[in-house]
Amino acid sequence: QVRLVESGGGLVQAGDSLVLSCEASGRIFEDQGMGWFRQTPGKEREVIAAISWNGLITVYADSVKGRFTISRDNAKSTVYLQMSSLKPEDTAVYSCAMARGPYTTLVARAYEYWGQGTQVTVSS
Repeated sequence: QVRLVESGGGLVQAGDSLVLSCEASGRIFEDQGMGWFRQTPGKEREVIAAISWNGLITVYADSVKGRFTISRDNAKSTVYLQMSSLKPEDTAVYSCAMARGPYTTLVARAYEYWGQGTQVTVSS
């Protein structure tokens, strides 16, 4: 049973930074691509960042490129999302996800497991 547990969300002001963490268990973490999704009420969940199994390849949605950084520590089975220059429109529930294989992709259907999510609220 794969389990993904996010932490690090909270309430911040515009321009602030925040780091999210996601610890995985139940599958060989280092074999899988990982991603971060976000979802706001009334909108579809979107993949905003993805990282390859070895951490060498990363991709970002245009909405976060240059502000967010995804990284991973395979020894800790943890993936991170460092967020900077946060904007009110970044307010969402952020979830990490594990891909079906060693993929690095922003395509949502490539992901098989998701965590429960952590709320990030950015005030103006």
